[in-house]
Amino acid sequence: MGKLSEGRKMWLSVMVIFLVYAAIFILFEDYDRKFIMPFNEVSDWHLLLFSLLVMAGLGFLLFRYAKKMDERISREQAEKENRMRRELTQNIAHELKTPVASILGYTETILDNPTISDDTRQQFIVRTHSQAERLTALLQDISTLNKMDYAPDLLKRERVDVSALFADIAEETAFAIDHRQMTLHNYLPQDIIIHGNYSLLYSIFRNLMDNAINYAGEGVTIEVSAAEQPDLWLFTFKDNGIGIPAEHLPRIFERFYRIDKGRSRDMGGTGLGLSIVKNAILLHGGNISVQRPSNGGLAFEFSIRK
Repeated sequence: MGKLSEGRKMWLSVMVIFLVYAAIFILFEDYDRKFIMPFNEVSDWHLLLFSLLVMAGLGFLLFRYAKKMDERISREQAEKENRMRRELTQNIAHELKTPVASILGYTETILDNPTISDDTRQQFIVRTHSQAERLTALLQDISTLNKMDYAPDLLKRERVDVSALFADIAEETAFAIDHRQMTLHNYLPQDIIIHGNYSLLYSIFRNLMDNAINYAGEGVTIEVSAAEQPDLWLFTFKDNGIGIPAEHLPRIFERFYRIDKGRSRDMGGTGLGLSIVKNAILLHGGNISVQRPSNGGLAFEFSIRK
């Protein structure tokens, strides 16, 4: 049986109230009775019949109202989804346009100039490869979001050691951290075990790490910690970098939302990282929030069910 709509819930609630009233009236006739007694007067039956007719009439009117309310809600949701799809399609097209145009430009230059020097050709090939990698990352992020949106039940869940997972990420990003003169403090306890999707859990911590490395600034300290609760883990991922203006905080988890569009693209970002983080956390039964600590930077606090 499908999930009840809001309109039907309202209609059923009102009908239950009327039915309870009718049952009390039939059994006790009025609220002063302490035991069941038959109706002794014809007026009692008339009153009961009148109450049932009123209930039926109100039930019919409420049912029509509930139906119209459901139709309005469905129409508004459809319009909202269509608007979001259009915006997403436009954003995707816009994001794909830049790397595709760059790839076409470099390859056409090479093809149209066979006498181009080897150094220039090699430089254009490297740039083409870089844009192709950016395009691949964008398509992978879009694919990940589509899986979470439309086929979450198909995502494989297994026993994941998050402590080991983050240790691998720390090792993978060690060169970038060292290059930007950053310091990473890993305060995660050992053996944080979560029954979840390894790829999405990896995406959560890798995207937060890449976000801090790319945008927090040089010489920044990154801290990662966790506290165990009966049925979940509470994580904190923070840095003391440059942070972002407060007005942007409510929107940083939106798809393709960028604070500095040019700078974000130069860093190789797809604009989907934090959206993937939020959706992956929600799929694991948790929530995420972001604050600006008094000492600067950003602090992400999120939960993941065991």
